[in-house]
Amino acid sequence: MNTYNRIPLKFVRGKEVWLWDDTGRRYLDAVAGIATCTLGHSDKKLSKALSKQLNKIQHVSNLYYIPEQEELAHWLVNESCADSVFFCNSGAEANEAAIKLARKYGHINGVSKTPIILSAKSSFHGRTLAAISATGQPKYQKGFEPLVEGFDFFSFNDSKSVENLYQQLKNDGCIVSAILIEPIQGEGGIHPGDPKFFKFLRDFCDENKILLIFDEVQSGMGRTGKLWGYENLDVEPDAFTIAKGLGGGHAIGALLVKEKANIFKPGDHASTFGGNPFACKAALTVAQEIQNRNLLKNSTLRGIELREGLQEILRKYPNHLKEVRGLGLMQGLIIKEESNLTSSIFIKKSIEEGLLLIGAGDKVIRIVPPLIIKKKQIKEILRILNICFEDLIT
Repeated sequence: MNTYNRIPLKFVRGKEVWLWDDTGRRYLDAVAGIATCTLGHSDKKLSKALSKQLNKIQHVSNLYYIPEQEELAHWLVNESCADSVFFCNSGAEANEAAIKLARKYGHINGVSKTPIILSAKSSFHGRTLAAISATGQPKYQKGFEPLVEGFDFFSFNDSKSVENLYQQLKNDGCIVSAILIEPIQGEGGIHPGDPKFFKFLRDFCDENKILLIFDEVQSGMGRTGKLWGYENLDVEPDAFTIAKGLGGGHAIGALLVKEKANIFKPGDHASTFGGNPFACKAALTVAQEIQNRNLLKNSTLRGIELREGLQEILRKYPNHLKEVRGLGLMQGLIIKEESNLTSSIFIKKSIEEGLLLIGAGDKVIRIVPPLIIKKKQIKEILRILNICFEDLIT
């Protein structure tokens, strides 16, 4: 079906941070399957682990105990603030589970009508009907009305906006059960959370008996230089969702909860493929390799080098570029609104030069390479970016 404006490239092979198309041309991949291919392409450890798993068992059902699932759950709990895990297949599914969790939490705490979930403007939480209803960008919702009720929106990093919205809803007789928010907004333009704002959210939720749920689908699994995006904010959520980088390119997502949010009972939620042995073995391998290869440090160091290089480009083209935003290997180069340059124009040019990039809106060039990227490859990204700007602007 016609659901993508596909770029006319057909990739047939990949290795580390490189992809080759069907003509044999090589590209440096700074998209990584949209922040998904944590270990890059054709990773030997991942290939070996999954080949072995296929010869062992690939799927049974959550009707039974699954050793690979239990091992992954233990790793996730030990390495995070969470106490329990629900496995699914994608970020949107993880957020659907979080939305159901928030509603049940509200009903358990006496909400007789619709428990309200607050989300941020410019957020993105997935493509299912409830997930786009929770997304603070009307462009994703257009044509799919009526939306799921029970969502309202505040301005990101704005405590007054939260307080005013909450009071307005309270005056209208509505009860807020949860706040769903990204520690760093991805699709909305690479906006890092303000630690002071997130400290306010934590205190606000505690005072009003509201669940604080983080969407870590893009920021989790080392993307920001920390294993979890919330670690950059010195705040712990009551629950958080992950996917993308968790499976290193294989389909898996999860909702992680602290004990206070561990309220699902058998029959409340389920997933046929969620937490299957194959997907869990992929995620376990990614998790182990993040630690074995010290990829959190690599994400931090390469992120600093990338940011410094982007700042140099910003200084060279002040009439067209506004700022650099991001953390670790989740960086955005922001184009001024008044510039005739757009992210799509720039991405087309970068492809001609052998570099794959992705937008985060019309005016944000997003750079999210695999976490295994080396210093010399960061330099190559910056070299090509400079060439593109020289050709497009001068």
